[in-house]
Formats: sequence, C-alpha cells, structure tokens
Amino acid sequence: MSELLDLTAFPHDFLWGTATSAYQIEGAAAEDGRSPSIWDTFSHTPGKIAGDDHGDVACDHYHRWRADIGLMKRLGTNAYRLSIAWPRVMPGGDGPVNAKGLAFYDELIDGLLEAGITPSVTLYHWDLPQVLQDRGGWPVRDTAEHFAAYASVVADRLGDRVHHWTTLNEPLCSAWIGHLEGVMAPGLTDLTAAVRASYHLLLGHGLAAQAIRAAAPGAELGIVNNLNTVEAASDRPEDQAAARRMDGHTNRWWLDPVHGRGFPADMREVYGVELPERPGDLETIAAPLDWLGLNYYFPATVTDDPTGPAPTPAPSAARTYPARGWTGRSTPPASKPSCCA
Repeated sequence: MSELLDLTAFPHDFLWGTATSAYQIEGAAAEDGRSPSIWDTFSHTPGKIAGDDHGDVACDHYHRWRADIGLMKRLGTNAYRLSIAWPRVMPGGDGPVNAKGLAFYDELIDGLLEAGITPSVTLYHWDLPQVLQDRGGWPVRDTAEHFAAYASVVADRLGDRVHHWTTLNEPLCSAWIGHLEGVMAPGLTDLTAAVRASYHLLLGHGLAAQAIRAAAPGAELGIVNNLNTVEAASDRPEDQAAARRMDGHTNRWWLDPVHGRGFPADMREVYGVELPERPGDLETIAAPLDWLGLNYYFPATVTDDPTGPAPTPAPSAARTYPARGWTGRSTPPASKPSCCA
C-alpha cells in the first residue's frame, strides 16, 4: 500500500479498516440461542441463492474470531467495522436478551481493543429476526420500535468501549431490493410493502439514534447509504425526467429525510403509496448525525423506459445495466447470500 499511497499525507489518526456483516462471516447459525434471520430463510429457499449457498457456517467467525483478529493485525489495519446479529442478541426480536449471544460481542470487542484495532459497530446489516418478519417485518411500525429496544441493549453493553456506531447499513437494499425486486431477503415484490418498509427503516434509524445516545453518551453515530451518481443518457426531456426519478429512488429518498427535508414530494407521487406518518416522526428520522457513511459502487446512466413506472439505466461507459424494473439493476436469477459490507 505504501508504494501506491503517500501515507504521510493522511492524518495520524486516520483509520485503515476492514468491514464485514454478521451473516456473511459468523456461521453458528443455530448455536447458543441464535434464532433464524430472514437471510437464513431466504438462503434456504431453493433457487434464491447461487449454488444454494447459505450462511450456516460461512467463515466460522463465531468460533475463529481470535484468529481473524490476528489476520487483521497481519494486514496492518487499525479499525474493523462489524455488524451485530439481531437474532443472536434478541432471538425473539423484542426480547428477552440472549446472554450468550451478547457475551460473544463483548469478548470480540475486548479482543479488538487488545489488538489495537478500533471497533465500529453496525446494528443492522439486513438480518431481521424471522420471528419479526412473521409478524409483518419492516412494513409495520412495531419493527422500528423493536429495533430501538435492541439498539438500547447493545449500546448499553458495549457503549463503554465502542464509540463509532452505524444504525443501518444500506437501507435501500432492505427496502427496494428485498421488498420490491424480491432478489434479497425477505424476497417480496410489493411496492406498498417496500415503501412502508423504507419509512419504518428510517424511523427505526432515528429511534435507534436516540437509544444509542441515551445509553452511550459521547457516541459518534451515523447511517450508511449506498448512493449513485446519476446522469441522463441524452438531452431528451424523457431521459432527463427518468434520471430525476432514479436520483429520487436511490439517493434523495434516503438522504432528504435524515437531513430534515422530509420525503421527496415528487417520489411520493411516483410511488403513489401513502406513508404511515405520525406526528413527530420526521423529527425522529432527522436525529442529529455525527457522520454520513457512503458506499459507492457504480454510476448510473439513465434512459426512460416507457413500459415501466420508473427509470431504467442504459449502457454506460463504466458498466452495462440491462433494463430491469424500478432500480434498473442487472440481477441474475439467484443472488449472493450477502454483499456490500
């Protein structure tokens, strides 16, 4: 790395880190009280995952975490972003707390600190407890409230040592790809459910932010979004309008509410779904942030699709995106069990 970068140009406290999600690496899917998540269910549904892969064992991090910390040290990293498995900590979704599950993360955090590695904790990387999905999942308000209670438990236990917190990782994936496109858990193709899920995910973010600050004063917290630069494929008014819709779907819908601007009026009209708003929700969603996380993968060049309700990317110089539905993603019949740590 030093041959490619002048490391002296970075601040002395710059963090060079790695990142994972719980379902990607932990394994031990049915050990020590962990309950199934929606990704367990989805990955064990025939035809949903390439090669019928699943996370039952994965990297076996649950048993190999000490060796994994050793690998981080060998890499020379000084930071690690991990996610907590909600169904490991609260198998019932809304309590009680699983002591063994919480103890795992307690030991992991101590091990990281002993190795000189700064931990950064993500509370939700898509692994909703299946028991909550069975009761309606993110399309219902209760899930946001249960998420805040779970956040409070974790922050209360780890907040004396963890100072960097992420509420949600890529809520776009949870809402649009999981509830609209159906190629990620929970595998639904329902616009109304997707829009309501998006609302409650952001409400859950705001409620969790309040819970973290109450349990761990001084915590630095934020939310991680996957955002795209969006350009129209031509100067045609139709393509320009399509690019505006794509920007609304992938960027503004997720940025505006958390920055106090509310949900974009033009996208409310595009979706045509009434939001389950209550007084005070927008203020909760716009809880103060210490930082905004950005996962950036590719640009989008957009052309209008007169046969569909939303924009579809045209071939771009960076990558080619065949037409596919609302977000214009080119997705194979079977997806990977988890991506984008």
